[in-house]
Amino acid sequence: MALNYVWLGFFLISFVVAVCRLIFLQDTAVFSTVMNGMFESAKTGAEISLGLAGIMTFWLGIMKVGEQGGMIGILARWVDPFFSKLFPGIPKKHPAMGSVLMNFSANALGLDNAATPVGLKAMKQLQELNPEPEVATNAQIMFLVLNTAGITLIPTSVIALRIAAGSSNAADIFIPTLIGTLISFISGMLAVALYQRINLLKAPIILTFAVFGILLAGLYYAMQVLPPDKIAAYTAFVGGFVIFAVVVAFLGLAAIKKINVYDVFIEGAKEGFQTSITIIPYLVTMLVAISAFRNTGCMDYVLDGLKALFAGLGVNTAFVDALPVGLMKPLSGGAARALMVDILKTHGPDSFVGRLASIIQGSTETTFYVLAVYFGSVNIKKTKYALTCGLIADVVGIVAAIILAYIFFPLA
Repeated sequence: MALNYVWLGFFLISFVVAVCRLIFLQDTAVFSTVMNGMFESAKTGAEISLGLAGIMTFWLGIMKVGEQGGMIGILARWVDPFFSKLFPGIPKKHPAMGSVLMNFSANALGLDNAATPVGLKAMKQLQELNPEPEVATNAQIMFLVLNTAGITLIPTSVIALRIAAGSSNAADIFIPTLIGTLISFISGMLAVALYQRINLLKAPIILTFAVFGILLAGLYYAMQVLPPDKIAAYTAFVGGFVIFAVVVAFLGLAAIKKINVYDVFIEGAKEGFQTSITIIPYLVTMLVAISAFRNTGCMDYVLDGLKALFAGLGVNTAFVDALPVGLMKPLSGGAARALMVDILKTHGPDSFVGRLASIIQGSTETTFYVLAVYFGSVNIKKTKYALTCGLIADVVGIVAAIILAYIFFPLA
């Protein structure tokens, strides 16, 4: 129901604003602009879904090989001490645990193309445990909220964009981005845990975060010794190596067990193509609503209002110019990326606003996109509190990014 109200709200608010622009500003082009934008977004939604067909066909084929070859089961056993506490509804040794881990790992390495198909596979496996197919389970909600607030260890694409924009030290946002994404992840986890009454003060969870802290320290040291212009290349190498090694491990173990790898891959690949077709209506539905909200100027009005509010409170408003990225990111990752690039060009990549926009881009996720696509892929209609918890993680992540930017890059 939450997505229903939000979706309707986008259209109703956009229509009222468009009518006001027509009456008071004599903007006779507003409705044609909105409709053209909606049609273009509908086309974009279909293109994105079809564009995912190839990568999803490949990855779900690999995942099927991993299931039958036993590698997914091995991964599930490795992560069971931690994930069993967050996902008590998933039976031990269930392959969904391995798929969840693969999704989080791909997100952490900044490999979105690998994360999406594996995440959709995890949703399908979780749906197999769902006694009410149209209602989201606790495990599905926890998975999606943690996905939308996912930890990004290496913001590869953000660093690459900063280098392209001429930054003198493109990786200077690395540490604040890591901290911001960790805060967002923890806030999302806490929000869902409160709803589901999960006790997080358990040894496996505490130990996992301790290990994660050590990993962050190691990455920080590695980034200090690498030249700035080489960081994107090295991080891309790490990500590519890890993913390719996983593919070879899946295929190799299946071959050792004398499984017909080719036939099993084709079986999984068919599922991937079907999934890419299934998500088209859900993605188009959300993108056209977002387009209407953006093209009527609603987003600009929100930003102007926030700037006036904070200025009235005597708060430094330097951060407001970067807020479009934060407000757009939950709605559309591509649009947020475009806004970030525009900010880097307008204000400079090494300006306070440019750095803050980069931190926000690297430490927040496309909540509405993820919920629409992932729930849509398994025909979930009642998402319960998933959107609420996802937005909590987004808001906390944006606020944390702003505070961290002021701490790491104080204004003169």
